[in-house]
Formats: sequence, C-alpha cells, structure tokens
Amino acid sequence: MVHLITSDSLFPPLEEALLEPNGLLAVGGDLSPKRLINAYENGIFPWFNKDEPALWWSPDPRMVLFPNELKVSRSLRKSIKKNNYHVRCDSHFSEVMLACAEPRRNQAGTWIHPDMVSAYTALHEIGLAHSVETWIDGKLVGGLYGLAMGKVFFGESMFSRAPDASKIAFVYLVRHLIQWNYILIDCQVRTAHLASLGAREISRAEFSQILNIWAKNRVSEEKWDFSYMYE
Repeated sequence: MVHLITSDSLFPPLEEALLEPNGLLAVGGDLSPKRLINAYENGIFPWFNKDEPALWWSPDPRMVLFPNELKVSRSLRKSIKKNNYHVRCDSHFSEVMLACAEPRRNQAGTWIHPDMVSAYTALHEIGLAHSVETWIDGKLVGGLYGLAMGKVFFGESMFSRAPDASKIAFVYLVRHLIQWNYILIDCQVRTAHLASLGAREISRAEFSQILNIWAKNRVSEEKWDFSYMYE
C-alpha cells in the first residue's frame, strides 16, 4: 500500500515501501526544504514527472559508493591527466540541474522539471545542495549535483557534453569528500555507469543505519571550493 501524505504528515516506515515498483513509499506532500531534508535524512528521495503528485522512494537494495572504493579506469586517468579542464563548485548550480534535465538517448522525458529545479535551488541557497562542474574553454561541459548532510553526500544526477566530463567531476567530488572524512555517497539505484566507478549495492537496512549515525548533523553552509586540490 502506498501512503498518502500531506504537507504536515510524516513519512511512513521504510519497511512499508512497495516491492514493485521497488521502493515506492508515499505519494503527495510538497518539495519544501523542511520536507526534503526530512526525506533525505531518512533515506527517501522524490522522483516523479511534471504535473504528477510527488512520489517518494526508498529502494532496497540501495546503490552507494564508499569514497575509498572509487575506481578510476586507465582511460579516465588519462583524461584527468590531460588537464585541459577546470573544475568548479557551486558557481552555476541551476544551470547544472537544467543540463541534467536535457533529453538523453532512449529516454522519453525527465523528472528534473521546474518544480524540482526550484526546490533544489532553494536547498542550494541554504548551503545543503551543491554542484560540481567541469569546464573547458569557458564552457560548462559536465557535472553533477546533490545534497551534503552530515558526512553523507546524496547524489542526484550528472550530465556530460564532452568525453568523461561528468566522471572527472565525480572523481574530484570523491577526492574532496575523502579529505572531509565523508562516510558515504548515495547513488540511489544501480546503473552500469556508477558500478564502473566502484559503487555497489547494500541493503536498505544497512543504508538506514549509516544515515542514523552520519547524516543527522548539518555541514558548513558555505559554498564549496576545490581550488586547493591538485592532480
């Protein structure tokens, strides 16, 4: 049974999420910062199409990356060593979201609609949502965005307009999070792309336990800066 929630109601226990479709937990509610923060703290994220009611998910298993398990392929190492790019953080957050929303091959539409962009931009403005951006010759060619809460980064989406551009941003993100002693990167659901970078699946119960310990405390509300990092 999918639970109907209002702006004032709490999310139901994760164990009540559907098996099919995997992880569908609740419908309704809003995308206010308070609601989104509560969702992510508890291992829940929104995913729904434009003009539909909000759908809230907590799949089992959960795709995650433990930062020290990052895999960088030989070809990706070569791309990084070319050093023909510049990595920035939080300089064009909304533009990164809009780029992630662009049509992709074999994909009919996008869940990153205007309501989502507005909601996550609001989180960015209070220092919880961040973008990591790959630039070449003054052009935004790749990147990703997500939420940082406690010692957990919740990845949302990435895009690439040049070879390895999103992967370069991801590698810089992971290096940054290792230096900040982050415990986990949430990747939500399994993809071959994420698996190639070292992400793996864990049970929802294990994921929830990690969040209960590591995702409850807020982080600095300042914009991120990777300029101190080196190859």
